[in-house]
Amino acid sequence: MVSEIKSESNFNRRRVVVSGLGIASALGIDEESVWENLVAGKTGIGPLRSIDTSDYKVGIGAEVPERLIEDHLATLKRRPIDRALDLAMVAAHKALLQAEVISDEPPYHEQNVSVIFGTGEGCAQSHHTAFTAFFEKGPRGLRPTTVPRCMYNAVSAGLSLQFKLTGTNYMVVSACTSATNAIGTAFRMIRDGYAETVLCGGSDGFFDPFFFGVWNNIPALSKIEDPTQACRPFAIDRAGTVLGEGAGALVLESFEKATSRGIPIRGEILGYGESSDASHITSPSHIGQAKAMRMALDEAGVEPGEISHINTHGTATKSNDSIESLSIRIVFSDRTDEVPALANKSFFGHTLGASGALESVVTLLSLEKGMVPPNLNIENRDPDCNLNLVGAEPIAIKKAPAMKNSFGFGGGNGVLILGPATN
Repeated sequence: MVSEIKSESNFNRRRVVVSGLGIASALGIDEESVWENLVAGKTGIGPLRSIDTSDYKVGIGAEVPERLIEDHLATLKRRPIDRALDLAMVAAHKALLQAEVISDEPPYHEQNVSVIFGTGEGCAQSHHTAFTAFFEKGPRGLRPTTVPRCMYNAVSAGLSLQFKLTGTNYMVVSACTSATNAIGTAFRMIRDGYAETVLCGGSDGFFDPFFFGVWNNIPALSKIEDPTQACRPFAIDRAGTVLGEGAGALVLESFEKATSRGIPIRGEILGYGESSDASHITSPSHIGQAKAMRMALDEAGVEPGEISHINTHGTATKSNDSIESLSIRIVFSDRTDEVPALANKSFFGHTLGASGALESVVTLLSLEKGMVPPNLNIENRDPDCNLNLVGAEPIAIKKAPAMKNSFGFGGGNGVLILGPATN
């Protein structure tokens, strides 16, 4: 009886497609520039400009090139408010325009579109401003706008207000898995008939003295001084991750809605899996990761051998890369050596709660182009990370489903199966 109910439920589920993509990253804020830099093997990591790092252990990161965000916000008649919100605003604007959900020029009219975004640190810039004002002037130094600016849902609310999106809006906060969880939640909403269109993704901007200082004091950041060499996923000489700011946005809608509007489809969400390690707050578990991968494959109805490539979480930290490699080998078994694997964080830095969205955009672009970008700094591969790692040059792939992994502090695991655009 249970299997019959499940079968009937699956039969009624709707296809979920991607009709718009947007990105704000250290490699640029338009997908053409981002793709060109990826294929050329050009990293966005460099010396930090936004804060004085002379007292910090690490002074590098991946920042969006100067003025790109501010200039784009000006076209929306907005001034910068908080970096996480500003990055999300740019990425969302591009995705909504591409999907033709909004027109080129405001004012926008109200639409029943939901907003589900992920973040790891929330409005970190606004928190730092409030902390500074409090310690300098006490309670009298805190502005009345501090509460709405510091709310984690200031990002989703800001997008809803700017673009007049009247569906539900909320944030998913699950560390480095946040954006992938947000995309997965949006996928389920549309699949099961609770929404027709959802703007989803993730955003994080945390290059302020407090939040960057906090990250400097845990043994997770690379202390390699050369920015081009500092982030080395799956290499035996990896020394930690490098932080990056950024945002990624996807417009998801039902296949029927997109085709009725005549909108070009950029790809499809085929499956989503999630789990909790329930074992350690910062150390990952191969059991939990493998569970999420299997769940995503099962929901998509895809066998491991059908996967065109794996866009890994690939943080370049010692335990994470080894555990993820083990998890993949458990799930893919003897097919592991056939499936190309890559990591994008040596390009974008680790954008924390935004990473799943940025890397999903790259995965969808790869499926469109039939090619995946290279892995940077992979000269000395770790034998414990025994994956079919892409080398220093891009390679061709089949236009078939791909896996996107995200794993975070707190033991949260999220995995997406993304497919190319099909009729």
